[in-house]
Amino acid sequence: MKKGIWMGLLLLLAISAVPFIQNFSIPDHIPAHSQTTDEMPVTSSKVEGEAGPLQLLNKLTGISGNTAEASELDDLRIIPGGQSIGVQLHTLGVLVVGHHQVKGKEGMESPGEKANIKVGDVILKMNGKDIKKMEDVKPIVEKAGENNKPVNVTIKRGENKIKTKLDPVKNKEDNYLIGLYIRDSAAGIGTMTFYDKESKKYGALGHVISDMDTQKPIEIYNGTIVRSTVTSIQKGDNGKPGEKQATFSMEEDKIGSITKNSPFGIFGKLNQPLNDGDYTKPMPVAQSHEVKEGPAKILTVIEGEKVEEFDVEIVSSVPQSRPAKKGMIVQITDPELLKKTGGIVQGMSGSPIIQDGKIIGAVTHVFVNDPTSGYGVHIEWMLQEAGIIDGDMQEKAS
Repeated sequence: MKKGIWMGLLLLLAISAVPFIQNFSIPDHIPAHSQTTDEMPVTSSKVEGEAGPLQLLNKLTGISGNTAEASELDDLRIIPGGQSIGVQLHTLGVLVVGHHQVKGKEGMESPGEKANIKVGDVILKMNGKDIKKMEDVKPIVEKAGENNKPVNVTIKRGENKIKTKLDPVKNKEDNYLIGLYIRDSAAGIGTMTFYDKESKKYGALGHVISDMDTQKPIEIYNGTIVRSTVTSIQKGDNGKPGEKQATFSMEEDKIGSITKNSPFGIFGKLNQPLNDGDYTKPMPVAQSHEVKEGPAKILTVIEGEKVEEFDVEIVSSVPQSRPAKKGMIVQITDPELLKKTGGIVQGMSGSPIIQDGKIIGAVTHVFVNDPTSGYGVHIEWMLQEAGIIDGDMQEKAS
């Protein structure tokens, strides 16, 4: 019986050998009347009328729109990204993504569910041993089953650590089952936003990576980014975001590590420089109060590995005095990009936005019923998450 199935486990993303990888979903629009959360945007139509774009952004960020004074950010220079990157995350422990019913003495049951292990829980320890990957689970469960003893399990649920016990069930093939689907890694593609030549720190994606089954942010143990090549694009349409399709290998061309998966993107350090034609010179950055409604550019890849510049319009932008994920509304206006992609597509998350020679933010969300438009995050919050600037600096500047 295939590895993983014998225990009722499911390895959903054994991705390193798979040449074509799905994108991390780019979140969609959150309507003004919905309860908003950091983890799970609600699919809805674009809001018009009563709460226009600027008013909607004010509700989401909760700020008054006061401008900031000049700060140390005026002297900061970073290199814009735009490169397509492959991303692999390894979870902290193993993530429970489902329950599996198995036949035991008492009929069909899931030992894991019976032990009150829930979808979204992270298994940290079994019988006192750290669990870092799925292969760590098999020998512990097997030994416990053979000795007719329960498995002592430590799980992380939110901010809490919980201890429980589960009893493996022996099936007719003499395999011991725990009735859980688990995963220890996730992979996809996104876009590099910026990197700092001196510190080698970078930021990408502009939004958190969540597990596709639990819809909860992935707590990472470590991760890797590599170069990826865009092979084709599925155009977006009303009600259906498009996507980039790309190839990459996690065994080759490793360009950096991932140390943080946050609401503002993924962050870490590069181990080799990124040299991409016209976009290798450091650029100044703009604070949120400097962003203006009007023309801007984004950098992204739509074919191969070539970073290109495309026209967009900043429909609205809100000055922000504290970190907030949705600071501006961006509309794609470039005829070539609209022809190729239909607007903002999955895999474009993190594409840097440039206005008046400054990096102002990154594309992060798409409006599902208008794929030409979406949200962007202000660059200062990504810089703060990357550790290039600190929160005290921003609080003082704002």
